Amino acid sequence: MGRWEPNARGRLAQAALELYGELGYEQTTVAEIAKRAGLTERTFFRHYADKREVLFDGSSALQELFVTAVAEAPRSVAPIGAIAAGLEAVSTVFEGRREHARQRQAVIVANAELQERELIKLASMSTALADALRRRGVTGPAASLTAEAGVAVFKVGFELWLTAPEEREMSQLMRESLDELKAVTTRG
Repeated sequence: MGRWEPNARGRLAQAALELYGELGYEQTTVAEIAKRAGLTERTFFRHYADKREVLFDGSSALQELFVTAVAEAPRSVAPIGAIAAGLEAVSTVFEGRREHARQRQAVIVANAELQERELIKLASMSTALADALRRRGVTGPAASLTAEAGVAVFKVGFELWLTAPEEREMSQLMRESLDELKAVTTRG
């Protein structure tokens, strides 16, 4: 591919994911990613701060989508219902991206530094969700607990979606995971 071709960011991301899978994350250099994408290292750094960020590109937009959906959920729904609206919204981001998500997750699972980064991103998401719930009038610990539950449901639903032997809609798995959480919290 020549440098003049469009979608440099996407090409860099694809090249990085391929190389991480082939060589391992730690063994892959920015120079190799840029070369595979048919671009320069300078172009890489115009798009990404470091090779780690290639894997986490879009996480801020995902968090914003989740938070916005929670904030805009009907006022009549319970806090967990607002979280359900957020889970539905974020599920749409992953439509048609299951294989990409599997490859990305395999790279993250194989590297402790990346696992730590993933946990930091999820903690940030939980904090942002709790803030959105507080703006909806949910008080104190209830906002934090609901946000943490929402992130837990997201993690479990995401993992189920990645590992399901058959193609399943992520939104359905999110709903099922949320139903499981509700069931275990209401049993006597």
